[in-house]
Amino acid sequence: MPRQTGGDGLQSLQCSVIKSIQIEEDRFGFEAEITAKLVRMGCRIYEVGISYSGRTYAEGKKINWKDGVRAIYAIVKYNLKRPRG
Repeated sequence: MPRQTGGDGLQSLQCSVIKSIQIEEDRFGFEAEITAKLVRMGCRIYEVGISYSGRTYAEGKKINWKDGVRAIYAIVKYNLKRPRG
């Protein structure tokens, strides 16, 4: 399942699917967690191009290097974790 990019903050899921996933992350690890769990469930993931204009730090952007470290941790954690059962 190749992916172009992550962290765009856009997810579109059926209610029944998202309700069946126990979500642990609440920040930048969210997308890595959801993606890994959806793949493990056998869901098909489609990438759709979007356009947006990101905020600058002056406009209130709050991301820093710690968020990047947390995102990398979540990618490793949820992609190496063995499924239960």
